[in-house]
Amino acid sequence: MLAAEIHHRTEDFRRVYKTVLEDLRCLFGTSSSDVLLFSASGTGAMEAAVSNLFCRHDRVLCVTAGKFGERWVELAGSFGLCPIVLEAPYGDTVPAARVAEALGRDAGIRGVLVQATESSTGVAHDIEGMAAAVRATEALLIVDAITGLGTSVLDIDGWGIDVLIGGSQKALMAPPGLAFLSVSTRAWARARASDLPHYYFDLRKEKKSAGQGEAAYTPATALVLALAESLRYIREIGRENLISNAQLLARATRAAVQALGLELFAAASPSAALTAVRPPAGVDSGVIVKQFRERFGAVVANGQGSMKGQLFRIAHLGYFDFPDLFATIASLEIILRDLGRPVELGAGVRAAQQVYLEAQAAS
Repeated sequence: MLAAEIHHRTEDFRRVYKTVLEDLRCLFGTSSSDVLLFSASGTGAMEAAVSNLFCRHDRVLCVTAGKFGERWVELAGSFGLCPIVLEAPYGDTVPAARVAEALGRDAGIRGVLVQATESSTGVAHDIEGMAAAVRATEALLIVDAITGLGTSVLDIDGWGIDVLIGGSQKALMAPPGLAFLSVSTRAWARARASDLPHYYFDLRKEKKSAGQGEAAYTPATALVLALAESLRYIREIGRENLISNAQLLARATRAAVQALGLELFAAASPSAALTAVRPPAGVDSGVIVKQFRERFGAVVANGQGSMKGQLFRIAHLGYFDFPDLFATIASLEIILRDLGRPVELGAGVRAAQQVYLEAQAAS
């Protein structure tokens, strides 16, 4: 990022930009879709998908089981679409069968908008099952994978995902401020017919500029350079290893918190990006979050919206590794003990170590 004085309309930067787009394509695992980049948070790419691929009054199926599913509903409504909401309680998921049923009832649905991982609650949706249901229709499948990319297996070409959205600050280990999305051939055909307004988030304009190794507008050069370095690291370790590391950490975290007598918030379909945990009865999760920060300099997240105070979330993204996890669980044990909860010190760490050792033995 210290090289950010590089001018974005020079050949030096074009080389970096082209490499980033190609490496993103490899990370996405697609040979048939384009991958584009915007200087924005992940929500910018979500907005781009809505404003470029639909027409006013189009009916879209919004699958929501948390705060970010609700964002799809809000985005669709703000652009004059007609959102049909398939909802599940926080902590649950919407089964793929419900998506298939909704599509079967209404052949006019033009899109299905869903999260791969609902990071407000820690659940993972069945994207493969939903993709199978969507493939037999005219609808586009648009997946917010801002926390799912790099933590979940998401087969764009094999499953038929039309748009997959990512962000720089999650598994890609760069600061926030870059959003990227894949765009399928079916989605490009729909973009040509869209009558919704868009200017900055213009997919066709961005694709034209990307072909020349440039962004359509001034990019966040420091962030692009940071992303280039993260993608280089991912190439070195392997995309599959990045994903499997998150999945193993998630499994170990679930074992650890359960060994401490805590309850998983999303037990039925937990994600690999993060683990959401209910605090002990009578304890506000904000107290645990504050103790992590003030005593150990560690950041775990509180619940969002109506879930604030009711859960805390431990992430497994990017550089996070087992030494970090062991320290986090050891810190949690001390926090729980000092809150007056019966805790056998070392029980959670031992459970996480056991998962680690079993994985090592199997490899």
